[in-house]
Amino acid sequence: MQHAVGSPLPPPHQPGHGPATGWSPAAQHPAPPPDAHGASAPVPPPPAPGYPDRPPQPPPPPPHAPAPPRQVPSVPSGPPVAPVSQGLPAPDTTGHVPLPPGRPVAAPGVPPAHAPGAAVDPATTVLAVLLIGPAGAGKTSVAKYWADHRRVPTAHISLDDVREWVRSGFADPQSGWNDHSEAQYRLARRTCGFAARNFLANGISCILDDAVFPDRPVVGLGGWKRHVGPGLLPVVLLPGLDVVLERNAERAGNRRLTDEEVARIHGRMAGWYGSGLPIIDNSQLDIAETARILDDVLTRSIASPPTW
Repeated sequence: MQHAVGSPLPPPHQPGHGPATGWSPAAQHPAPPPDAHGASAPVPPPPAPGYPDRPPQPPPPPPHAPAPPRQVPSVPSGPPVAPVSQGLPAPDTTGHVPLPPGRPVAAPGVPPAHAPGAAVDPATTVLAVLLIGPAGAGKTSVAKYWADHRRVPTAHISLDDVREWVRSGFADPQSGWNDHSEAQYRLARRTCGFAARNFLANGISCILDDAVFPDRPVVGLGGWKRHVGPGLLPVVLLPGLDVVLERNAERAGNRRLTDEEVARIHGRMAGWYGSGLPIIDNSQLDIAETARILDDVLTRSIASPPTW
């Protein structure tokens, strides 16, 4: 850990120890020097408050003298002025709205408003969804479409977008998976988890997308479950390899991978078969059809949550 360089701050001001700046009031108003007999000269009284050119004021009247008549100033006519409240804080006009704290989303279940056994409409239920799949599976496109067409507020959180918030010093996994890239991945996943919990605490559903590998515990589901909560609903998008290669070829920049890397990732993603997680093969489906099937899968997951 790096520490700030510089001189230490002065200690805080303590009551009874004089001003915090280290100077004494006596230094600003020194006492007069002693006279020839060793006694200090009398200290003149402090000047009366007011301006130096103000004329002297008359002495106060005797104790039994009648008080002079009080001069009442004339008040100009006009609209009444509201009295100023004394000792009350000013109203908050900044528009600050207190938000409930974000907590991990609980395990899914049938809401109390629904009868037991009744189907739950995922389009109107606050959900936390994790969309898993290889590069080119269409995770981001499906997640955005699904979030755009919900009847309740819904946020889309992409792990790749959050990772690329780092501009200088970005550790691109395409340059090799190392401790630096793994640390940035963990930081991005934790940031996405915090964001999802805050959205959920305020009644906003979330869908996150990430290429989670079934054979890689470091970047597996455990971290997402820990950061978001046991109520997270994972769904896998896994089209055929030829479709993934075709979609990857349409990408640009660092989002486009080599064909060898795409094939290697797709092969590892096949490990989700037999895991118990719902899998959608969207090889022959467009984005809208995939989002509709995603709603059907989530309805079954709410009624019978997968074990993961």
